[in-house]
Amino acid sequence: MEVQIVCTKLIKPSVPTPPHLRALKLSPIDQVQYLIKTGVVLYYSADGSTGSAEEVERRRMDRLEKSLSETLTRFYPLAGRYIKDGNWVDCNDEGVEFFVAKVKGCQLSEFLSRRDEMIDQLSHLAGGEFTSPVVSIQISMFDCGGLVMGFRLCHYLFDAFSAISFFTSWATASRQGMDDHEIWPTFGVANSILAGAANDLRLPKIKPMPRLMGTDNGVTKRIMFDGAEISALRAISHDPSFPRQPSRVEVVTALIWRARMRVSRAKHGRLRTSLAAHTMNLRPRIVPPLPRWSFGILQSRVTTKFMAAADDDRLPELKDLVGLLIDSFIKSKETVVRREDVFASSLQKRNELHEAAEKGEVDVYMFTSWCRFPFYQVDFGWGKPVWLSRVHSAYEAATLLDIEGGDGIEAWLSFNKKDMPLFLQDKDILAFTSNPRSKI
Repeated sequence: MEVQIVCTKLIKPSVPTPPHLRALKLSPIDQVQYLIKTGVVLYYSADGSTGSAEEVERRRMDRLEKSLSETLTRFYPLAGRYIKDGNWVDCNDEGVEFFVAKVKGCQLSEFLSRRDEMIDQLSHLAGGEFTSPVVSIQISMFDCGGLVMGFRLCHYLFDAFSAISFFTSWATASRQGMDDHEIWPTFGVANSILAGAANDLRLPKIKPMPRLMGTDNGVTKRIMFDGAEISALRAISHDPSFPRQPSRVEVVTALIWRARMRVSRAKHGRLRTSLAAHTMNLRPRIVPPLPRWSFGILQSRVTTKFMAAADDDRLPELKDLVGLLIDSFIKSKETVVRREDVFASSLQKRNELHEAAEKGEVDVYMFTSWCRFPFYQVDFGWGKPVWLSRVHSAYEAATLLDIEGGDGIEAWLSFNKKDMPLFLQDKDILAFTSNPRSKI
């Protein structure tokens, strides 16, 4: 597969950003994120549009560019530039980076039939990883009429809620215009929270982040849990003492966590204490409530701890880990966070994780779930996506995604190269996933 960039431009807001909105100060949570651009890719089949291939492509590009420009009038910081000195975004309307590419030597259907083999190629469908714009977008067109939309989103400004808000807003503008558009993002929530807090607000001292794996040390793979496999996992991991049935995210997290414990035990010669840390959207838990479409990094971590015994190297049962996760998730959902405590509590949890990782005696496993976020509903006017993918990340983590049209989960795993083969050969991973053997 060959991807040729045929056009590069900057898309600016259709209406200039007012001077009083020019500077967006990043929140304390935003400021401590990795300065990397997260990759997300949406795949669309040919929609049967009439006309020559050139006419169809031109109409699509015109539609996407016009609607993106209109959308940026509401999402104006995305067309700005990050200013490291001062930790703010200059909302200068310089523009979103916009690439148009042609894919040669492969049809979209062929690509999708070989997606496990193509994982290393996905970065070619999401350009702008190392460029300065806050957002980079690449539209890649296949000869068959299929279209792929790759996004690079600066991690210091986007969480999953913010990303899907932007995607949905742009898609709605492309499909039906701006008139019936309900998403009005609110920026600068950090400033309003801090302004409303006590003058003596004290934020914890920031611990340094664990080192990124780097391109050479890390590898990204995906494994699939179909609906039947998840049902089987839920059945064997449930216990009558649990306060509720385990969720699909909890059982998949427990299985991956347990397999990683087995890899760690093989490396260190003993079972080690470990933490499973899941991203949690803070918006529903903040009181008084924030505006509905509050944009930025408004998340914390739900941390679950397994304490290894000094004289016992046996792995915990799957249901034991599931029980721990259920308890952690229930407590987190019942916890109300006052506005003035948002940053202090989030940074405190972040520091605890990084301190544990820094000491090296506790294994820290990071998880993010995008399940139930409506990525598969993002329709620009030529149908819903047939696939959602991530791309390789230098940040060691497991990201859980919905499978289109079903109850399954697709887990994207970015691990150390030395650990990945052992993980993929884990007997539980082989038993409960649909495709691990194809990636060894």
